[in-house]
This record gives sequence, structure tokens and C-alpha cells, in this order.
Amino acid sequence: MFKKSPLAPSRFPATAPVPGVRVSGIAAGLKESGRPDLFLAELAKGSTIAGVFTKSKCSSAPVDWCRSILKHGKIRGLIVNSGNANAFTGNAGDKTVEHTVAAAAKRLGCRRNEIYVASTGVIGVPVAENYIAAKLPDVARKLGKAKWADAAAAIMTTDTFPKAAMRKVAIGKTQVTLVGIAKGSGMIAPDMATMLSFIFTDAKIPAPVLQRLLKDAADRSFNSITVDSDTSTSDTMLLAATGQAKHPRVTGVGDKHLKAFRDALREIAIDLATQVVRDGEGAQKFVTIDISGAESAAAARRIGLAVANSPLVKTAIAGGDPNWGRIVMAVGKAGEKADRDRMSIGMGGVPITVEGQLVDGYDESVTGKRMAGRDISISVDVGVGRGKARVWTCDLTHGYIEINADYRT
Repeated sequence: MFKKSPLAPSRFPATAPVPGVRVSGIAAGLKESGRPDLFLAELAKGSTIAGVFTKSKCSSAPVDWCRSILKHGKIRGLIVNSGNANAFTGNAGDKTVEHTVAAAAKRLGCRRNEIYVASTGVIGVPVAENYIAAKLPDVARKLGKAKWADAAAAIMTTDTFPKAAMRKVAIGKTQVTLVGIAKGSGMIAPDMATMLSFIFTDAKIPAPVLQRLLKDAADRSFNSITVDSDTSTSDTMLLAATGQAKHPRVTGVGDKHLKAFRDALREIAIDLATQVVRDGEGAQKFVTIDISGAESAAAARRIGLAVANSPLVKTAIAGGDPNWGRIVMAVGKAGEKADRDRMSIGMGGVPITVEGQLVDGYDESVTGKRMAGRDISISVDVGVGRGKARVWTCDLTHGYIEINADYRT
């Protein structure tokens, strides 16, 4: 077990049952440590589903399966394992998915295209094709309405704490619940979502509407975080709606009844995504980067991620060094428009440059004291437009090297 991140929450977040969802998590033996590694969610008939997946050209067998069935828009079961990514496993990986899906569909009494799977762990190591399928009776016996802590623990790999979030919001006059779990610590530079994240709600929302809501939420959250600039083969984010709540009919994304729900979904996604960053491998500091004055919001995010992914910036933050020249470097390499003579930079809430000039009387020792804290802020206005974005990252320490050097051995 890795030492708990100093940026971790003090306790597991408050959660509640989501009508129409039962979950469980058990130790199935995929991890040599004997820790939980298998998660099952059972959803009510008629539940709708949305998903976003990795853009990696080496996507895992579970990702390929989920992507192939998403058009049907229905879900009855979700099986997730940790300890083995089932990626780069060829035909053996496909067979493992086939056996798992067939066994789950039979057990839940549904079609195979209503069973979703996800895997995370070591890449390139096949698992016996019937291994997970054979464990389904064990994990099914543990199903419960509020076992979110068990579920979140079962999908962890190098994570040092389980990640969950909840929001309650009204659609019309009816309260609905959203509960999400996520995992992630390393190999985090999502190109759609994080490594694994699953959000459940009792709202009744058609799959096409769910899909647009999820894409928006993913872009504002998981697609705006980075730990190490590496995109996983297994990135999967799913949003499932059981339809158990009796609220006004939802007809489209622009439906007036959906505004509060859309805001809550964005909030829960950001909550989960930033928990991933706070658990970044070896992380000691949590970093929020605000970019403004860019040509567009997309350009602002690309600039922000260039700063967030820079090893020079991240190591400077680790050492408490307010080296703003490295920020200038990172902005310049992003490939987006920036005006060096109008650029304004701040760190730790301290203005450093304004309109391309060092602030008169700037005292680096003041900024250095701010950089000694756990939560660090960086702001950059690149001086060319009105586009803005916020991204999140962490520092880069020797702990990252230790964890990844010893991960398989």
C-alpha cells in the first residue's frame, strides 16, 4: 500500500443510495496484495448510458467493447477490475471480455449489449478468459444500495485513497441524486476522461442527451487535468441514469429543467477529477492554473496544459521556486497565439509581470513563501483575446520516480 497522499481528503466523502443502483466491491485475487479488485454495479431495467473513452490508438479490449455497444444507449450491468488492464492482450483480451459479458448478461437477465466492462492495472499481461466471469457470483452476493466505499476501493491501482463525490439537485420539483467514483494517480493526461470514472443518477434522461451532458462535463473536468502527460489505454468515463425519479420529462440538453442538473454534473466531475490530481503519484502540492486572454477557450486549455505538463514548471513548484521564466517557456511552446509584450503572470496570488513587464518592486521572497504551501495557484493572461480555461496538476517529486520504477517489480 502506498503512503496516503498529503493532499487527500480527511475522510471518505458522504454518499447516499441512488435508486435503481446496487454496487459491490470484493477481492477476487487479481492483485497479489489481496486487496479489493473487482467491482459490480447492477442497474434497473431501462437505465440509459453515456460514455467517453480514450483516444489512444492502443486502447484496451474493454474500451473497444464499450465503444462498440454505446449506440444502443442502455445499461444493466457494469463490471470493473483493477490489477490487470487487459490492454495489449490481443485475442486473449477479447475472449476475456466476451466471457465476462456473457456471464454477467446471463446473471442479470439482460442483453449482452447492456453490459459494460472496464479494466485497469498492468498492461500486456493476459488474464484467464473465464477468471472474472467465475468471480461474478461472489461479487453479486455482496451487492448493496450504498456500498460506494467498497466500489471505489475495488477500482484503485496506485491510488492512495478511494475517490467519490455526491450531489443532490432538483429537476422540476423532484430531487435527484448523483454519485460518482473514480480512480487515478499516474498515467494521467486524459484525452476524453480520466482512467476510470463512473457516475450514477436516478434521473430519467435519454441517452443522446446524457451523451452531450457527459461530453461537456468531461471537457471541463477530466480533460483539464494532468499528472504526468501520459494518456492511458484504458480511459473510460460512464454516466448512467436509472430513470427511477418522477420529474418533468427531459426533451433535450437545452431543457430548462436540466440547468441545475447540468451544473451539478459538472461539479461532481470536477470534484472527482481534482481528487485524482490530489492523488498524483508522489504529489506534495496541488496546482490550479488559470489562463486568460487567449484566442479561444480551447487555445487557453492547450496553453494551460502545456504549463501543467512541463517538468521544469512542476519541479520548480516541488522545490518552492517561483521560477516564472519557466512559465513563459511553457506558454511559448504551446503552439497557440500569445503576446509576450502583453503577458501578465502571477504565482501564489502575487502579480509578477503585467503587460510584459516585471512589476515594480517585485519581491520574489514573498512569492517563495506562498509557494511553500500545499495549494498553489498560477495565473497567466496571454494578451490576445478573451478565451479562458482552468486546468489542474500537481508537482513532480522523486516519489513519482520511486512509484513507477517499482510498479511491476
